[in-house]
Amino acid sequence: MSDEEDGNSQGDDSYGDDDEELNKEFEEEEEESEIRTENMDEESEDQGNKPLKRGEGQTTPYLTKYEKARVIGARALQISKNSPILISTEIRGDETDPIKIAEMELREGKIPFIIRRYLPDGSYEDWPVRELKLSDN
Repeated sequence: MSDEEDGNSQGDDSYGDDDEELNKEFEEEEEESEIRTENMDEESEDQGNKPLKRGEGQTTPYLTKYEKARVIGARALQISKNSPILISTEIRGDETDPIKIAEMELREGKIPFIIRRYLPDGSYEDWPVRELKLSDN
């Protein structure tokens, strides 16, 4: 009796292809938001996307927990690489942990980043971090 007759065929190569396709799609997806510094040159026309004006806003004025984590992580990395600290020594005290300092800067509204939120139609909104509201938690 051959393998094909008893149903234990190993010749079917389609097993696992769906997982590979999903992984490729996941890797190729663009992120829903980007973090930019406020002094970056405008690159809005490079992708053919149109920026929305502030009055046309469709997204929430609150910083999401994912954006908050990314902003704090990016700023803590900058601080750990000897970037100037943007809060006064009275507020900072003797704190040396870059993550804690980045959190303090975020609470004080001193982080000079811009969050770019992409919308389904290909346009985007740019929000300076200092204009976004922090949630209570």
